[in-house]
Amino acid sequence: MDPVRNPYAPGAGQRPPELAGRGKQLDAFDVVCERIARGRPERSVMLTGLRGVGKTVLLNQLRSAAGGRGWGTGKIEARPDQELRRPLSSALHMAARAIAKTHSNSERVDDFLGILKAFALRATADKGMRERWQPGIDVPAVTGRADSGDIEIDLVELLTEAASLAADIGVGIALFIDEMQDLAATDISAICGACHELSQDAAPLIVVGAGLPHLPAVLSASKSYSERLFSYHRIDRLDRESADLALIAPAEREDVKFSDEALAALYRKADGYPYFVQAYGKATWDQAPGSPITAEDVDVAAPTAEEELAVGFFGSRYERATPAEREYMRAMADLSGDEGPVATAAVAAELVRKPASLSPARDGLIKKGLIYSAERGTIGFTVPHFGRYLRSVTT
Repeated sequence: MDPVRNPYAPGAGQRPPELAGRGKQLDAFDVVCERIARGRPERSVMLTGLRGVGKTVLLNQLRSAAGGRGWGTGKIEARPDQELRRPLSSALHMAARAIAKTHSNSERVDDFLGILKAFALRATADKGMRERWQPGIDVPAVTGRADSGDIEIDLVELLTEAASLAADIGVGIALFIDEMQDLAATDISAICGACHELSQDAAPLIVVGAGLPHLPAVLSASKSYSERLFSYHRIDRLDRESADLALIAPAEREDVKFSDEALAALYRKADGYPYFVQAYGKATWDQAPGSPITAEDVDVAAPTAEEELAVGFFGSRYERATPAEREYMRAMADLSGDEGPVATAAVAAELVRKPASLSPARDGLIKKGLIYSAERGTIGFTVPHFGRYLRSVTT
C-alpha cells in the first residue's frame, strides 16, 4: 500500500479523517448553542475521559461548530504552573476580535477591550513586571472594572461584559479549556462562580472544558453546586460499529477495503480507543500489500504499531517518572489486571509500605498527569492500557 495515501493520523489532538462515535456530543452541543441563541438559560459543558479517547479533538470540533454560528471563540490549555489571567485574556481577546468584525459600535468594542486589558495586567502583583509585559491590546486599560486583583470578582465582571458585547449582535462566546484539571484551585473556583452568575442571567457565554476523569471531583471540591452547574459528558472508547467506521470511511475514499476478519482483529488490538485505532490502522495500511486488507496484514503490522506506542505513547510518560514513582506505578499495574482503578491501601500492601510514606510518589504522579484519584481511596492510570505496558517492560 502507498504510504503517501495512508489516511490514518495518530497524533496528540490531531483530528482523525473520520470523527466517528461522537455524534451524541456534537448534537448536544448544537442544542446548547441554539438555546443560548434564543435567550434560554443553559449550562456550560465538561468533557471527561482518559488520555487517547479524543477529548481534545472533540473540543476543537465543538469550537469549530461555535465559530460556524458566528460566535466568538478562544481556547487555552491549562498548565499546573500557570495562573489563568494571561491565557484567558488571550483567548477572550481572540473571541472579541471575531465579534468586532460585525459589531457596529467600535467604541463599545474598545471599551470592552480596555476592561480586558486591565484584567490581563493584573496577572502579576509585581509592578515592574506589569510595566514590561503587555497583552497585545491596542487600547488604554479601563480601570474600575475586572481589575480588583481578586480573580473571582474580576472574572465574573469580565465575562459579564464579554457576554453583553456578544448579545449586542445576537451571538455568543464560547471559551474552551483543555486539561482543565490542571488549573489552580482559585482559578477553578473563579470559573465555577462566573459560570453560575452567567447561567442565572441566561448570558450568551459558556465555558467548554475537557479533562481527566477526576475533573468533576475537582470542580465539586471547589463549589458544591458544580454538579448542577455543568453538563458532563464522559468520552469513552468507541463501540465496534464506530471503530469500524473510523477505519472504513477513510479507506473507502482511497478505494481500499478491509475484510471483516481484519476489522475484528483491529478492534481487538485497539480496544476501541481512538488513538489506538489510528495507530493500528496506520501501521496496517503501511504493511498491507494491497486491498482488501486482511487479518494476516493486521498480525504482521501489530508489532510495528505496538513498538511505536511503546516509545511515543507509553514510554515518553514512563520516562518522566522518578524511580519511586515508577515503583508505585508497577505496583498499580500488578494489581490492576483489568486496567481499572485500584485502592491506595492495596498499593501500600503490595509494596509493604505505610500509605503515608507513599504519598510523595502518588502526589508526584498525579501532578504529572500519569495517574488520577478516581474515588476516595483509589487511583487509576490516566492512559489506557498503561498497566499492560508496565507489566510488559518490568517482567
